[in-house]
This record gives sequence, C-alpha cells and structure tokens, in this order.
Amino acid sequence: MAQKQKSYPAYINLQPASHMQGTVKLPGSKSISNRTLLLAALANGTTEILDLLASDDTLVMLMALKQLGVTWTQQEGTQNYTVHGCNGRFPTHQADLFMGNAGTAIRPLTAALAAMGGDYTLHGVARMHERPIGDLVDALNAIGTNVIYTGVAGYPPLHIRRGQLHKHAMQVRGNVSSQFLTALLMAAPLMAKHDAITIEVIGELISKPYIEITLNLMQRFGVTVARDGWQSFTVAAGQQYQAPKTIHVEGDASSASYFLAAGAIAGGPVRVEGVGKNSIQGDVRFVEALEQMGATITMGDNWIEASSTGKLKAIDADFNHIPDAAMTIAVAALYADGVSTLRNIASWRVKETDRLSAMATELRKLGATIEEGADYLRITPPAQLQAATIDTYDDHRMAMCFSLATLDGTGLRGAALRINDPKCVAKTFPDYFDVFAQIAAQSVRNS
Repeated sequence: MAQKQKSYPAYINLQPASHMQGTVKLPGSKSISNRTLLLAALANGTTEILDLLASDDTLVMLMALKQLGVTWTQQEGTQNYTVHGCNGRFPTHQADLFMGNAGTAIRPLTAALAAMGGDYTLHGVARMHERPIGDLVDALNAIGTNVIYTGVAGYPPLHIRRGQLHKHAMQVRGNVSSQFLTALLMAAPLMAKHDAITIEVIGELISKPYIEITLNLMQRFGVTVARDGWQSFTVAAGQQYQAPKTIHVEGDASSASYFLAAGAIAGGPVRVEGVGKNSIQGDVRFVEALEQMGATITMGDNWIEASSTGKLKAIDADFNHIPDAAMTIAVAALYADGVSTLRNIASWRVKETDRLSAMATELRKLGATIEEGADYLRITPPAQLQAATIDTYDDHRMAMCFSLATLDGTGLRGAALRINDPKCVAKTFPDYFDVFAQIAAQSVRNS
C-alpha cells in the first residue's frame, strides 16, 4: 500500500482556544500532486517526485496509474516517489478504475484515456456520480473520442472506448469547473501527434489560477502552450512530455489558509512553511483577502506568516479566483466588524458537496445571520458564537474551516464545537486536527 490509512473517531470535540501561534510545515499541494503524477506517468523517462501529498485523492490517482500499468515506487519513510513514464501510452488497455471523490484525478484521466482509446470504466463514490463532467465529455466526443455515460447523462460513471479523432479544434465551457480545461490541456499533446490542437473556452473561465498551475507544470514536463488570453489555447503538433528528472511539490496553499486565518483571528504569529511569494498556486492570493480584513502578512520564498492586533474588518469581494480558500474567509467573517459578502462563488455548488448550502446551514448553527444567493454568501456575525455540532458533508474543507470557530478573536470568544465525521480531512490533510491542536498548544507554551 502506498500510504498508511489513518483511523478517525466518529466525531471530534474542540474546545475554545485563546491564542494561536507557531509554525506549520504544510502537506503537499493536491492540485500539484495529482497533475504531477499524471504528467510523470505520460512522460518519456523517469521522474522523482519529492514531497507528494499523502491523502485519499493522491492514493486514488496512484492506484489508478498502477492499474493502467504505470510502475512507481515510494521511498521508504518519505513522501518521495519514482514514476516510470509510459511515453504517452499506458501499457494496460482495459481497466475498471475507482476514482473515489477525486475531481483532480477523474477529470484529467478521463481526457487522457479518451485520447488514447481502449476499454476503460471510471466510477467513484455516490457524490462523484453527482458531480458534473458533461462539459468535458461533450468537448472530447465532439472531436471523435468515444466516452459513454453508464448512469445519468452528464455525470460519472463513464465507459471509454476507442474513438477516431477527426477534428483538431475543440470547445469547452469555462463557467462550471476549470478542471475540464485542465483535463483537455493535459491530454492535448496525446491528441496533437500530427496536427496542432486548439481548445477554445466558451464564456467566462472560473478559477483561472488553477489553469496557471496546469500550464506551469506542463512546461516543466517540456510542453509549451500558446494562448490567446483566457479564450484559446493551442498545443503544437509533435510535442511529448519529457520527465524533468526531479520535481518538488509545493506545500498546499489551500491548506495554508486555515492556519493563516487562525493567526489573523487569534493574534498569531502563525507561519506556514512550504509555500511562499514565488508559489505557482493561485490560492496564495488568499492572503490579500486577509490583509483587506486587517491582518498583517509577511512572506518569504518558502513561508508566509499571519498575525493581527485588532478586530478583523468586514470584506465584500469577488472570490471566483480562489473558491476553495474563500471558504476559510466565510468563517473568518464571523470575527469581522460588520457584514461580509463573498461573491461569484457559484462553483461551490458542484464541489465535494453543495458548499454554498452547507456553509450557510452550519454558519447559522453558530448564531450568524446568513443570506445565501445563487452565487454569493452574506454573513452577519453574531454577538457571541454559539456552541454547536458541525456536520461536514463528507467534505474535507467544511471540517477544516469550522475548526476556526473555536478561536477567541478580539471581542468574540470561540465556541465549543463537535465536528462530525472528521475522517473527511483524509482527502487532503490527514493530520489536520493534530496540527491544529499543536499550534494551540504551542501558543500556550510561548505565552
């Protein structure tokens, strides 16, 4: 087994914490980890991947690649992996792949397998079968691939057969998930053996920083993409992924948001290591939102630190570019001096759960007044946070976000909380609650 499975209780009780201070070494980025695994598998040559994220989602990708005939090994006692690339063609042409609830695995793999052709089925947990994939499948099938729905049209599970590419220009909608464009970009060199392939984005492209990650990593593996702003992307014919020998996975910027917010809410300083001012992850821009709320942010090449000396300010901002990290702002808004509005976050509704509805429901339990719109959330803080039992909807970010509501902010005491089903954090940060407790304990030692 590639990664040890941690056991979790049915719930975890968190007591109020008066101060947060300390240093956290971040787990590897999920977005970078799963992209890097697939690119390494498709490349010509062998790639050493350092500090790969240990999580459910990366385990899903590792197991799928193994089933597809990709050889990889893990260095004992580390999160360093050696992946032997298949030079654009998986050795196994027939496989039944379980993808859990890992969007960063199923979507790029669907595109790569459709481009290759074969006999593959992809399925996941019940929630995965409710997460849309129709825009990606439509884009692929329009140029000649053969992807079939075996359940509800527009959603997994899928059956991929051999198709016949007959076009080299494709279109994909950009307003549901940037992972569809990421999937097409990563698979584009497999489809551009003899002719260049162009991908045109229809409508607004959301979560643009995640496309920047994709393009950056493709370049690390030797493939360049010509682009016309955010509207079209062209991969020239004949490019092949080449193993970069060694690639280091940055710390996860989305995971950093919880600890940086803790420093902003409960004094700090809290420092995260593994991500810094030169990060390729758009979620580092989360710190701009914290600064708008009055936090003090300092950054180095490989670290970010947050602290605060007063009550946070309310925020009204567009979070389309950082939808995952924006969830952390929703809880930080409980500690603000007025009403906060998070705008342009409709993509929350098609994530691990309907995050807009889930966030509204759980914030109300704490005493906040919430207005939930189709693509926005308006949060009026309570005079005092109420003790509550928080449901997590099998969504790792719900569990991690709401831990912050136990913190004492300026003029607002944290709530005693029960977090149900804490095992959901295994998706991206298996040790989250242990690390969160250490920062609280470290602040007591340092006070």
